Amino acid sequence: MKKLLFFIPFYLILTGCSLQSSMILSPQNTPEQKKITILDERVLYYPKMNKVSFSEISDLSYIQKTNKLYMVGDKGNFYIFDAYFDKKIRELKYLNAFKITEKKQHKSYDSEGLTHDDKGQLYISFERYPRIAKINTKAYLSSNQKLTKELNKRKHYKGSNKMFEALTWHPKYGLLTAAEYPLHQKPNNQQTIYALDGKKWHFTAQHHENNAITAIEVMDDKNLLILERAFAGLTKPFVISLSKLYLDQCDKKRQCKSEVLASFNSQEGWGVNNYEGLARVGKNRYVMVSDNNNKSIITTQLIYFKVNE
Repeated sequence: MKKLLFFIPFYLILTGCSLQSSMILSPQNTPEQKKITILDERVLYYPKMNKVSFSEISDLSYIQKTNKLYMVGDKGNFYIFDAYFDKKIRELKYLNAFKITEKKQHKSYDSEGLTHDDKGQLYISFERYPRIAKINTKAYLSSNQKLTKELNKRKHYKGSNKMFEALTWHPKYGLLTAAEYPLHQKPNNQQTIYALDGKKWHFTAQHHENNAITAIEVMDDKNLLILERAFAGLTKPFVISLSKLYLDQCDKKRQCKSEVLASFNSQEGWGVNNYEGLARVGKNRYVMVSDNNNKSIITTQLIYFKVNE
């Protein structure tokens, strides 16, 4: 999504690379957050690498076999890290950065979603025009994925900047995606997850004003973790929500059960930022990352948390 100037936590960005912060999403351990536990947090700042700025992170994907963490940014930027997660973030080493390229090069890429399949192949999704494609570790695009007619028609979306915000790989259903806002001009709280073979799962999203999906991830039990953001102006609360969507508990109309795991509201003292990326990094362990809107005064934040069993 292209972006907003929103509630900004006040942090001094010092010189160097990855900085540990002091609990960005504090206060912790309120009754509303008992279903997740924040394990660690970082403020990320890196200088240019290969003439690519580290900025506007929109999603990330972690391959445990190789301990590689991949990130994408809104301007068609692709980043590679060595990353190890234990009780804390044990290591986060910035390795390389690339601009997205392909045989028929576009002027720009609004890259939003990133995931990998069970073979370690990476996939990326875009806004501006509906597209999901393979991407290799040098950020070269290939093999556009076939979309259903519903997903392929731009007129079905609420805008060119409201397309494939979220992407994940499910071992049973393959690639799953979600638009930032519902298709067909439906209310924002009536959301849908789409498989590329036409399967759908509907659910009731959060009722906050201007609520949107920013990321999805498959959980250990093969249900989905949903990251949502609601921003409706500087005088309104900025809310980040994490919910669980039960793909195996749906009625005949494919309306599925969902459960709020955590909600962070700027008007309740939470230092909320624009979280747009989500990745599973271990059993019940996840990271989410924020988009700094390409503003040096806004930090890129990485939150490491677990979903409590």
